[in-house]
Amino acid sequence: MIDITSHVNTVAEAIHTARQDRARLLVAIAGAPASGKSTLAGEIGRRLRQQKVRCEVVPMDGFHLDNGVLDTRGLRLRKGAPETFDGMGFLNAMRRLSDGQEVVLPTFDRARDLSVAGALVVPAECQVIVVEGNYVLFNERPWSQLEALWDIAVRIDVPVPELRARLIQRWLSHGLSRTAATQRAERNDIPNALRVIEKPLKADFTL
Repeated sequence: MIDITSHVNTVAEAIHTARQDRARLLVAIAGAPASGKSTLAGEIGRRLRQQKVRCEVVPMDGFHLDNGVLDTRGLRLRKGAPETFDGMGFLNAMRRLSDGQEVVLPTFDRARDLSVAGALVVPAECQVIVVEGNYVLFNERPWSQLEALWDIAVRIDVPVPELRARLIQRWLSHGLSRTAATQRAERNDIPNALRVIEKPLKADFTL
């Protein structure tokens, strides 16, 4: 297990500094698939709550299009690519969060491979929202419009060979054979990772 304490410290300190003159802060955690976004976001959220800051972690994955929609569009095998998400829906939700509203959001059930509507409530009194996802700092529309909403932007930079190994291991842990896991990673996950890496927007911190 990689020790990410220093990364959590860096981001948490930046959040506390930025909070001094703002009622609500939006923090973006971006990176390729298997880069560790969810882990880092979860640990930052845990740290802030320990410090009595009202915080929610919002995963972008809740905005996956349903498999039936992907089948209709011929995109099922590309699930996880930017065009397989409700990008405008995500952008509009982030705008509402930025306005300080209570917002009800979907989450993603990985075991069932589907989004669950209305599963996450971010109350109006929430002070810090940590948003994590592959495309939250991605230079293609509509994703690039998110940049103006982030108060702090963090990118996780992991070498592609390490990402490949992690992605294969992820599919192995889901019960796929070594051959199937490798094919799944190389057919879809690695191209998505390269797309994220090749079209980045500016981050305040690269970890």
